[in-house]
Amino acid sequence: MRCVIARFPFDLTKSGVLESMKGIKPEPITGETVIVGRRRYPVKQVGQVVTRQDPRDFSAGEVVRAMTRLGFTCGTLPVAEPEVSTESPFDRASALLGTPVSV
Repeated sequence: MRCVIARFPFDLTKSGVLESMKGIKPEPITGETVIVGRRRYPVKQVGQVVTRQDPRDFSAGEVVRAMTRLGFTCGTLPVAEPEVSTESPFDRASALLGTPVSV
């Protein structure tokens, strides 16, 4: 498939992307992601490996568009919501201290 990333044309194939990413360890994920094989990679890392360009030269949207057209799953990681506690601080402290032992 022909696509344009950072004003340069590329002929990408799904098998070519899989081969390029083989053996590459995913960097920490902060935003958009692409699932290549069984691993989740940052979009910018995939774009850098596939195009051999500096990640500052292209946008994440360009790579997401190309990877989606190739059939890869793209998205963002869900943000974990803090757990809401319904018990009072007194109940929590009592649970931590436990029940008194009678002798």
